[in-house]
Amino acid sequence: MKIRSLPILLFCASVCLAQSAPKITTPKEFLGFNIGDDYMMASYTQLDKYWHKIASECDRCKLVDIGPTEEGRRQYMMIITSPENMKKLDHYKDIAARLAHAEGLTDEQAHALAREGKAVVWIDGGLHASETVGSQQEMEMVYQMASRTDPETMRLLNDVIGLYTLANPDGQELCATWYMREKDPLKRSFAGLPRLYAKYVGHDDNRDFYMSNMKETTNMNHQLFLEWFPQIMYNHHQTGPAGAVIFMPPFRDPFNYNFDPLIPLGIELVGTAMHSRLVAEGKGGSAMRTGANYSTWWNGGLRTVTYFHNMIGILTEIIGDPTPMRIPLVADKQLPKGDWPLPIMPQEWHYRQSIEYEMTNNRAMLDLASRYRETWLYNIYQMGRNSIDKGSRDNWTITPKRIVALEAAAAAEAPAGGRGGRGRGGAAEVAAGGDMGPAGGGGGGRGRGGLPGDLYAKVLHDPKFRDPRGYILPSDQADFANATDFMNALLKNGITVMKATAAFTVNGKNYPTGSYVVKAAQAFRPHVMDMFEPQDHPNDFAYPGGPPNRPYDITGWTLSIQMGVTFDRIYEGFDGPFTKVTGLLPAPPAAVMGSISKPAGYLVSHKINNSFILINRLLAANCEVYWLKKAVTEDGKDLGTGTIWIPASANVLPVLQKSAKDIGVPSYAVAMAPKGEAMKLKPIRIGLYDSYGGSMPSGWTRWLFEQYEFPFTVIYPNTLDAGDLKSKFDVIVLTDGAVRRGGAGGRGGGGGGFGRGAVDPESIPEEYRDHLGTISDAKTMPALKKFVESGGSVVTIGSSTSIAEVFGIPVKNYLTEKGPDGKDRALPGEKFYIPGSLLKTNIDNTNPLAYGMNSTVDVFFDNSPVFRLEPTAEMKKTNAVGWFQGSEVLDSGWAWGQQYLDGGTAIAEATVGEGKVVLLGPEVNFRDQPHGTYKLLFNGLYYGSAKAAELQ
Repeated sequence: MKIRSLPILLFCASVCLAQSAPKITTPKEFLGFNIGDDYMMASYTQLDKYWHKIASECDRCKLVDIGPTEEGRRQYMMIITSPENMKKLDHYKDIAARLAHAEGLTDEQAHALAREGKAVVWIDGGLHASETVGSQQEMEMVYQMASRTDPETMRLLNDVIGLYTLANPDGQELCATWYMREKDPLKRSFAGLPRLYAKYVGHDDNRDFYMSNMKETTNMNHQLFLEWFPQIMYNHHQTGPAGAVIFMPPFRDPFNYNFDPLIPLGIELVGTAMHSRLVAEGKGGSAMRTGANYSTWWNGGLRTVTYFHNMIGILTEIIGDPTPMRIPLVADKQLPKGDWPLPIMPQEWHYRQSIEYEMTNNRAMLDLASRYRETWLYNIYQMGRNSIDKGSRDNWTITPKRIVALEAAAAAEAPAGGRGGRGRGGAAEVAAGGDMGPAGGGGGGRGRGGLPGDLYAKVLHDPKFRDPRGYILPSDQADFANATDFMNALLKNGITVMKATAAFTVNGKNYPTGSYVVKAAQAFRPHVMDMFEPQDHPNDFAYPGGPPNRPYDITGWTLSIQMGVTFDRIYEGFDGPFTKVTGLLPAPPAAVMGSISKPAGYLVSHKINNSFILINRLLAANCEVYWLKKAVTEDGKDLGTGTIWIPASANVLPVLQKSAKDIGVPSYAVAMAPKGEAMKLKPIRIGLYDSYGGSMPSGWTRWLFEQYEFPFTVIYPNTLDAGDLKSKFDVIVLTDGAVRRGGAGGRGGGGGGFGRGAVDPESIPEEYRDHLGTISDAKTMPALKKFVESGGSVVTIGSSTSIAEVFGIPVKNYLTEKGPDGKDRALPGEKFYIPGSLLKTNIDNTNPLAYGMNSTVDVFFDNSPVFRLEPTAEMKKTNAVGWFQGSEVLDSGWAWGQQYLDGGTAIAEATVGEGKVVLLGPEVNFRDQPHGTYKLLFNGLYYGSAKAAELQ
C-alpha cells in the first residue's frame, strides 16, 4: 500500500512545486531570441524593459535604480533572494554593514550576526561593453535565478542575497545597436565601433574606482561600500587565453601588502571552486595564474578596489562573440598542468557556450557563498577588526624596501668571509619559543640558516618606519578645495573622514577649524594606507638579468601624492574636536576678502586649481584677467607665481562671489593695482584632437575640460588637414597616442573597443564619417606648422611630444645608449623600465607654463618621453620647465634603472615663429587623477596667446 502510494505522493509534490514556481517571461518570449543565440545581442534598452517586467512578475526580485549614467540613462541593480528574505531585506543589509564596519562588536556578537545574516554576493557584467558575454550572461542569470525551482537554486535563494548589476548601460546600448544594425546576420560585426563605449573613458571605465570620477563608478561604489558591503563580488570580462576558453583566479604574484592575507586566500578558495565545477561538468579550457598577467597588486578596478575593503573580488576573462569563432590548436595548451587542468580541443565556438560557462561560474560562487555563508560573514568582520587593531597601535607594513634594508643589515653584521644575507647561515638564530639557538641551527627549513633574529625588531620593526595612526589635512593649505576633492574620493569609497569643529593641537602643532582627519583605525584601513602611502612594487623579472614581467596595470598611484595635497602623518594616538562627515563635502567656504569700498581690483592665488574655472568665467563675462610675473603675498597668504590680477569692473564682483561660494576660490580686494610685468589673458578657442573609434586620453581630457569650464571643440584629422587653423583655434591639444613618431614613449591609448583599423566610409552612419582619417606627415604636419608659426599654440602630451621634430625644436630622446654600430638606440627593458609610477620632478615655477606650482612635484610616468635639450636650445627659444635630478626620483611604484633619468627634461616649451609648442612628456592628467600637475596643462592652454603687459 505504501509502495503504491509513493508515485501519487511524488506527483502531488511535483504539482505543488510547479504551482509555487513563479511564471517568469523567458528571454525568448520577450526578446524574440534566446540569450546566447548566434548573431544576436540584446541592448540595454531591452534589458531595462525586460528587468522591469521580471521585477513585476517575481517576488524574489527587487529592481533598484542606483543612479544616472554619463549619457543620462538610469543604471539598475537587480536584487534576487527568497521572498522570505525580501521581507527582511533591510535587516540583512544592516547585518552586512555592521559586520563590514566591525565597530562596537565583540567576537561573540559578530558570530551571532554571522549566524543570522545572509551572504551578500555581487555579480556584474558588461563593464567593458565590447566584451559582450558579460552583459548577456547578466540577463540570463537574472532570468534563471528568478525562475528556477531546483533544490540548489532554492538553497541559494535562501542563503544568499544576490546583487546583479549591469556595469555600463551606455556601452551595452552602443555595442548592441552597432552589431545588430545589419539585417543580414552574416554581416554583423563589432568592427568599426565609432566611439568610446563609455562616454569619456572607454576601457578606462575599469580604472576609475578609487578616484570615482565617472557617474557609473560612483553608483557602483555607493552600493559596494556604502550600502550593501558584499562579501564576494564577481567582475565578468573577456577575452580568454589563446587555445583556452577562460582565465580565472587564482592570480599570480605580487599581491598588495596593504590588504588582509585572508583576501588572497579567499580568492584562491573561490577560484578553485569555479575551476572545479567547470571540470566536474566537463567544461574544459580554464586557466589560472600563469595563464595571464592578472595580479592583485593594483587598486582602482571594479574587482581590485574591493580587496582594500576586505571583500573577495573575482575576475574572469572568457572567449565568446555573437558571431561564431574558433578555438585554435595551441600545442602547449593541450598538455594538462597545474594552471591548465583540463585542456579543450580546437573547435568552432558558439556564443551560448560562453553563456553556459558563465552560468556555471556564477552558480559555483553562489554555492560556495551558501555553504560557507557564516564563514564569509564572519571573515569580513575579522578583516575589519584586524584593520582597526592595526590602526590603533604601533604597526609595521613590510615592503620590498624593508626586506632590502634587512638583508643589508645582515650583510653588515656578517663575519668577514661569511656568507650572510639571504638566509644562507653564518648567523645566530632564534629557535622555537624565542630562545637563541646555536649558530646556523634549525628554523630555516631543511637545515638552511637564517638571519640574526634581533634584526627583526631592529630593522623590520624600527620605530622610524612604523605606520601612521592617522592623517591630518590642514584647512589653511594653499589649495584646500583640492584637498576636499581628495576627501570626497575617499568618502565615495566608504572611508570614514572627520572634520574639526574647532582649532586643535596634535604633537605641538596647531591646526585650524575645518581641517580634515582620517584615522587608520577603521575597517577599510587597507584603502586608507593605499591612498596616503607610497606603493613599493617589487622588482619582477622573468629571470635574473632578463626582461621585466609586465604588470597588470600601473605600479604606483598614491592618490595623496598625485593630487598634491598637504597632510601630516600622525604616529601616536590622537583625538580632538572632530565630527564624522556624512555625505560628500561641499567646496570649502570662501569669500571676497577685504573691506575696501571701491577696490582697484582683486588678487587670486594661482596655486588653486579651481582658479582656472574662475578665469574661464571671468573671460566669458568680458572681464580682464592678468598673470603677474612676481608672486604676491596678500593677507599673509602666498598667492604663488603668476598671481592672478582682475581689474575691477561691473561684471567682476558677481563672478568672484559666485566662484567663492560654489568652487571655494577666495579673492582679495586691493585699493591699488599692482605694478610690473604681467601677461594679459584672452579668451581662447581650444581644439581637442580625437580620432575615429575614440581615444581614451582625449576622452579623459574632454571630461576634464568640461569640469573646469574650458571652451573647446573636439576635432578630427580632416579638420587639421583642411588647414586655416588659426582662424578657428588659438590652441590645439594633442594627447598621448594622437601622434607617435620615431618610437616615441608614452602609453598611447585607444578606445578599448573594436574601433581600430581601416574603415569603409560607406559602412558607417554619415554622422561619423567626418571622424575618419589619420594624422599624416604629408597633410597634417604642414598645417600644424603653419598654425604655430602664425601665432597658434600646440600642447602635446606623452607620445605626441614626438611632433617636436616637425617644428625643428632642438630636443632628442634622453633615454638612449650606444649600440654596437655606434648609433644611439633606446635603452632596453632590462636596463630601464618604469610602468606607471610617480616620480619627483624639479619645476621652474617662474616659467608661465608652471605658474602656481611648487619647485618640486610628482609626475605620473609610464615609460614616458624624456628629452635631451640640444646646445642650440637657448638660441631656438626652447626652455626646460621640468627635469629629473638625482639617481633616485621614485616616490611610488617601480622604477628599474631610474638613475638613467638624472638630468633628463620631462617638460619643455618652445617658441616657434609667433607661436608656442608645449612638450609634456608625462601624462599630466592621466585618468584625471594627478590634480598636482593639472596646472601644466591649464597654463599651457593660455600661455601661447597671452600678451606681455607692463602694469603701471
